[in-house]
Amino acid sequence: MALETEIKQPLTLADFEAFVDLPENSERIFEFISGEIVEVPSNPFVSEIAGLIMFFIRLFLVQNNIAGHLTGEAGGYMVNGERYAPDVAFISYARQPELARSGYNPNPPELAVEVISDPASVEEQTALRRKLANYLAAGTVVWIVDPSARTVEVYSPGQPVQTVSESGTLSGGDLLPGLRIPVKDIFPASGAKAEAASAG
Repeated sequence: MALETEIKQPLTLADFEAFVDLPENSERIFEFISGEIVEVPSNPFVSEIAGLIMFFIRLFLVQNNIAGHLTGEAGGYMVNGERYAPDVAFISYARQPELARSGYNPNPPELAVEVISDPASVEEQTALRRKLANYLAAGTVVWIVDPSARTVEVYSPGQPVQTVSESGTLSGGDLLPGLRIPVKDIFPASGAKAEAASAG
């Protein structure tokens, strides 16, 4: 007897938009990646890392009088026909004076930061690599933060990838010249380490 094989058809953008507009999805964050709807994985630890990165970038923007938008994971962007929600994103006022007030921003970010929630998740890693290719095609610089390895992979269009270890420093490159963030400062110390440091 012949076995029937079900072929899963990719969803359309209209399908995605109808899905995210459902009332039960109003408090959830989704991405549209390669014809699939993917709920954005996150946890408090990842959120804290993203918050630290936002703090350092915002401080740099303010101190250097640089006009730009800085968004968190709730800020979605259109990237080459897909819909992404990076943990942190930057887009200059020169590129776009005002952000979209609803839905996903029509322009891709100039910098996207993706913090890995679960390094053991094949689904997350696959989605991340698909997003990376699209980000780079759109001209976006991407930082992929791995809390387990305590490293940051830096991808810039047309340039080889750089892996910055915990002892290294992230640079703003041509996008944000002068920005320097010690990688160790974006990873929160554990409660025990923090107490020991304050006691010493």
